[in-house]
Amino acid sequence: MTDIDVRLLVAAELDRTRRRSVVLTDAVDDDDLVRQHSPLMSPLVWDLAHVGNQEELWLVRDVGGREPVRQDIDHLYDAFQHPRKDRPQLPLLGPAEARAYTRTVRDKVLDLLDRVPLEGRPIVERGFAFGMIVQHEQQHDETMLATHQLRVGPPVLQAAPPPRAAAAVGGEALIPAGPFTMGTSAEPWALDNERPAHTVDLPAYLIDRAPVTNAQYQEFVDAGGYANPRWWSTEGWAHRMRAGLFGPMHWHGDGTYTRFGRREPLVSAEPVVHVCWYEAEAYAAWAGKRLPTEAEWEKAARFDPATGRSRRYPWGDEDPRSGTRTWGSATSPPRPPAPTRRVPRRPAYTS
Repeated sequence: MTDIDVRLLVAAELDRTRRRSVVLTDAVDDDDLVRQHSPLMSPLVWDLAHVGNQEELWLVRDVGGREPVRQDIDHLYDAFQHPRKDRPQLPLLGPAEARAYTRTVRDKVLDLLDRVPLEGRPIVERGFAFGMIVQHEQQHDETMLATHQLRVGPPVLQAAPPPRAAAAVGGEALIPAGPFTMGTSAEPWALDNERPAHTVDLPAYLIDRAPVTNAQYQEFVDAGGYANPRWWSTEGWAHRMRAGLFGPMHWHGDGTYTRFGRREPLVSAEPVVHVCWYEAEAYAAWAGKRLPTEAEWEKAARFDPATGRSRRYPWGDEDPRSGTRTWGSATSPPRPPAPTRRVPRRPAYTS
């Protein structure tokens, strides 16, 4: 990519991600923005201002070397200082202030994007810091979407249903034994926990070609999976009892579930979501399988046995384009991992 290409990509990704943040925060009124919908989550207005504060810290002040916009609020939006359950008690920016603050920061960021050299320091090389901030905001968009799922009240989010699959995908894939390259040293926007590229040697294993569906998980529930400690680890069974779990969160036990404020029939072919690690572990044990490790999951997703190399994406090295069916895109549901078997006998979530 040329320098101009990188700047254009950064500008496009900043805009695309911010538009999603705006949708998630403009969908509700000010009372909803400042309310804590679950002790697991921050008020939406905290997420919004936190996104702006991180953008100010890393890009305006560090990359750009410019004067602070609101240094006085840094401590309020430091995620390490304040647990989520305590954030509503903080003197946070109100909805109008938070929106104005994020707009001011973004204007300064776009100005310095036109001017700052994208070389000479690792933090700016090939737009790294900008990419990090884009990904940070995307992570908070996911967090805000989870808050919307936990929110009680009339539905406010609208989206077209995802397109139907061209063909059903099932069965297992055999992943051959041997080494593969895990992680990356080449992707300019890869975060530290994805670096460096390193070799991992794995024995052969089988992994489901598709995530566990609602219908498959319903079989586990119907078979008494939540009543039989046989399938659960000691810690998992203790959690199930303590939390009073009888099925995935938001399922009602009558073939319906609540999704963003709407109670509707379960879609049998969709991946099951809103199960915790212990539930996924119990399902995998019931199915005669287990959960995959991170390395097993990554090798299955990107290793090309024909060439012996790790691809950037499951389909190859080309960036996703409009119409590409990718998990995590605007038209795809969340992706839970698929259970795996070890060859020759015996991974839904990574362990």
